Amino acid sequence: MTDEFKAKLQALLQAYAAQTAKQQAEDKTPRDHADRRMCGERLHAVVRPVLEAIMAELKTVGHEASVREHIERDDAYPSVALSFTPRSGLASALIFRYDPRHGIVVQREVKHAPWKGRPPTGSGDRLGTIGITAVSGAWVETKSLSFIEAVLKVN
Repeated sequence: MTDEFKAKLQALLQAYAAQTAKQQAEDKTPRDHADRRMCGERLHAVVRPVLEAIMAELKTVGHEASVREHIERDDAYPSVALSFTPRSGLASALIFRYDPRHGIVVQREVKHAPWKGRPPTGSGDRLGTIGITAVSGAWVETKSLSFIEAVLKVN
C-alpha cells in the first residue's frame, strides 16, 4: 500500500466514524425500529409456526430440516428461515426477512445435487413480497410448498 492510498483510506474511515457518531448522538434507535419490531413479531407469530409444522412433516419422512430465527438482533433485519436437506441432496433454504422498502421478502436458495450433472452451486431467487400486516399462514404455506417442490425436483 502506498502512503497516498493509506491517507485516502484513513480519511474515508475517519469521515465515516464522525458521521456515525453524529447520527448516534441524534438518534440512538434505528429509523425503522418500529417496523423492525412489528415485523419480528409477525415473523415469530405467523411465519415460524408454519415453518415448524413443515419441518416436523419433513422429518417424519426422513429428511433433515431446521428452523432458525433472528428477530432481536440490532445488526441484522429480522428473519425466519427453513433449512431443508432431502435424504439424497444438499441443504437448501427458504428465508422470510424484513426489507424496509418492501415489507416481508421471501427468498429461496435451492442447491442442486452434484451427482445429477449440475454444479453444486445454489440458485437464489425472490419468491415474493408482502406487507408486514398482510402476511398470513396461507401465504407462508404457498411459498413453502413452491420451495419444497423446487428442492425435491432438483435432488
